[in-house]
Amino acid sequence: MLYYSTNHKADRATLRQAVVRGLATDRGLYMPEVIKQLPASFWGEIAHLSFQEVACRVADAFFGEDVEVEALRRIVCDTLQFDTPLVRVEDNIYALELFHGPTLAFKDVGARFMARLLQYFIKNGGEAGTDSGQASGPAVPSANGPVNVLVATSGDTGSAVANGFLGVEGIHVYVLYPKGKVSPIQECQFTTLGQNITAIEVDGVFDDCQALVKSAFMDADLNAHMRLTSANSINVARFLPQAFYYFWAYAQLQQIQAGPAVFCVPSGNFGNICSALFGHVMGLPVKRFIAANNANSVFYEYLQSGQYRPRPSVQTIANAMDVGDPSNFARILDLYGRADVQAVLAQRHITQPLPSLAGWDAEADAFISGTTYTDAQIADTMRQCYARTGYVLDPHGACGYRALSEQLRPGEVGIFLETAHPAKFKDTVDRILGTDIPIPAKLQAFMQGQKQSVPMSKDFAHFKAYLLGQ
Repeated sequence: MLYYSTNHKADRATLRQAVVRGLATDRGLYMPEVIKQLPASFWGEIAHLSFQEVACRVADAFFGEDVEVEALRRIVCDTLQFDTPLVRVEDNIYALELFHGPTLAFKDVGARFMARLLQYFIKNGGEAGTDSGQASGPAVPSANGPVNVLVATSGDTGSAVANGFLGVEGIHVYVLYPKGKVSPIQECQFTTLGQNITAIEVDGVFDDCQALVKSAFMDADLNAHMRLTSANSINVARFLPQAFYYFWAYAQLQQIQAGPAVFCVPSGNFGNICSALFGHVMGLPVKRFIAANNANSVFYEYLQSGQYRPRPSVQTIANAMDVGDPSNFARILDLYGRADVQAVLAQRHITQPLPSLAGWDAEADAFISGTTYTDAQIADTMRQCYARTGYVLDPHGACGYRALSEQLRPGEVGIFLETAHPAKFKDTVDRILGTDIPIPAKLQAFMQGQKQSVPMSKDFAHFKAYLLGQ
């Protein structure tokens, strides 16, 4: 399958090229030319399949044309060595717990899959910098040496990517994170590893880190010097596999409770909800979606006004969502501008997937709605949920839970994503709830390591000079 750029100015790329490049040559994000519909038989048997079996079916629809069947199965099964269970919080509201992986965050799924897929491309068909596909245009950079993964993180991405790629031969990872704006536990998960992982502490915010990564991809000198790719959700091998757990959540729901499903996704860079929307186009039976924002409410404001106004992010207690210019917004707009997707939605009687929500209320038929919450509202939600149900929400999951509590309609079943273990934000959670939540053994192991990081300004010239010296 070939992939095109959301900016529509770059040549088509094969999957190998799209994964290794990360970003298209015109600075756009790669999109698959075809989004395959899953057969009707799949929905009849999904409730009886395992997580790995469900994910293999979905992965085949995404990547089956480009990866050998058995190799793809091995990649999926090796990625999913943990569950993402659906847990009842209260009547009609469930948490999809995505924190049972190695770094206790949802990004373990996409990061582990991408690491294994990239390693597959390195070991099969020669160097990752070459390609035997039929796409035209500039070749993937062919500098000698390892593939260098650049990843910007607002918290959990860095730890998931670093641990997903740790020790993988032929790959070096540079994690860029905003100084003082990730939790101490999150920081220790990617600054204590060493080996092929380098942590870069940027004096700025997440958007500055992301800008450095994007600028590096477009710099001719750097691309002549080293092979670069990204493991942020801008990479198709990172965000598409996140669809796996939406299908698995639906499969679990079939055995628990009937009713139209509503997914509420805490949203920052929008790779997570974007993968869910791809799943819906493939046939996932979801009635509607809610994108839950913290005070960084660019998407919520777009849904209200139809105007996209990115701006510098502000720091919140839900720090992994502190994004003022979400990259995957471009993918969402492109997805719903496609004729094939519009045809699929028309069959499901969805005519306005991204309506203006001015005056939106609980009786509206918006397929995608949005919410935005202050730190005070997030904290209050955490306290109320804990007092009423005993369930401990992390600040990100609290946004999703609150949105469902406010917007779920009679007869609907709501699923919100618990994107990270509450212990990753222990100081915040304990302060708000008055608790002393235990730190899982996986996190304790990271905390025993010694911090190793490279200080960096947000000036691209500084970052470029550093990379040229490697």
